Amino acid sequence: MRDLFGLSDGMAWLFVVIFEVTIVMYMRVNFDIAPPALAFVALVLMAVAALVVLVFPVDPLPWPATAYVAAAGPVSVALTMPWVENPTSFAHQLWTAYPTSYLLSMLVLRGRIVSAWCGVLATGTVLVTMGAFTTWHPETVVRALTPVATVGAVTVFMAIVRPTQRSLRELRSQANRRAATEAALAAATAERDRQLTRLDRMARPVLARIAEGAQLTDAEREQCRLLEAELRDGLRAPDLATERLSTAARRARSRGVEVTLLDDGGFLGVPEWVRHHVIDAAVEELDTAEAGTVTVRVLPVGRRWVATVLAAAPTGDRRTEIDTAGAVHVST
Repeated sequence: MRDLFGLSDGMAWLFVVIFEVTIVMYMRVNFDIAPPALAFVALVLMAVAALVVLVFPVDPLPWPATAYVAAAGPVSVALTMPWVENPTSFAHQLWTAYPTSYLLSMLVLRGRIVSAWCGVLATGTVLVTMGAFTTWHPETVVRALTPVATVGAVTVFMAIVRPTQRSLRELRSQANRRAATEAALAAATAERDRQLTRLDRMARPVLARIAEGAQLTDAEREQCRLLEAELRDGLRAPDLATERLSTAARRARSRGVEVTLLDDGGFLGVPEWVRHHVIDAAVEELDTAEAGTVTVRVLPVGRRWVATVLAAAPTGDRRTEIDTAGAVHVST
C-alpha cells in the first residue's frame, strides 16, 4: 500500500494517525447510544484493528491479522447496534458500520479482497438480524448498509490499478538487484585494489631484483620464502591479515616455526572486539613459539568456538580456544 500511494515514512505515519482519529471519532458517538462498557470495548477493537491493518509491512496482510481485522467490524457492530432504538423512523445513525467499511476497504488494499468481503457479509448479517428483532424500520438497516459501497468502490479501484502495482513492485525489485550487483562489484574492485597495493608494496622490490637477473643471496631467498607465506596468509585468511598478526607470523617463521592461518568465516556476526581477542591470542602464541607448528583457524559460523590457536612444540602442545563471548580457554 505504501508503494501504491508513494508514502514516505513520515507521510505513512501521518496517514496512520489520521485514520486512527477518524475511527475513534466515529466510535465515540456510541457512548451516547450504547452502554459505556460495550461502547469502550467496540472502540478498542476498532482502534487496534485500524492499527493492525496499516502497520504490518508485509503484503498481503498475514492471515492472523487479516482474521482479526475482518472480525473486528462485525463484532463491534454486534456490541453497539442492539442499543439503537428507532421507534419513529430514522432517529440515529448506525455509526459503527461506517468505520467498519473503512477497515474492510483497507483490507482490500492490503491484498485480502475475499476476506474483506467476508467481513462485509458478516456485518450485513449482523445488521439485518438485529433489525429483524428490534423496532428498527427497514430504511434504518438500508442506510446502515450503504457504507458497504465504499468496499465495492475500493475493490474496483484495486482491480484497475493492480497491474500497475505489480509493475511498480517489479521495477523496485529490479532496482534493488541492480544496486546489490553494483555494490558487490564496487566491493570486489576495492578489494582487488587493496590486494594489488599490498602486493606492490611487499613484492615489488624482490620482483624487480629477479627481473634484473640478479643472483639472490641466501637472505633474499629467505625473504622471498617469508613473503610468499605472508601473501598466502592474505588469501587464505583475509580477516586475520592484520599488521600485528602478519609481523608476528613473519618473526615466528624466521625462527623456524611452521605457521598456518585459516579463515572459515566465523567472524561474521560476532563483535569486533571478539576478533581482537582472537588476534591477541594468536600473536601471543606466535611470539612465544621457538619451534614446531602454530595453526590459527577461524571456525565456520555457528560453532561454539569462534577460533582456535593450536601450538605443537617439542616441549608439548597447547590449545587456545576463543568462544563467541570473547572468553579465552587454554588447555594443554
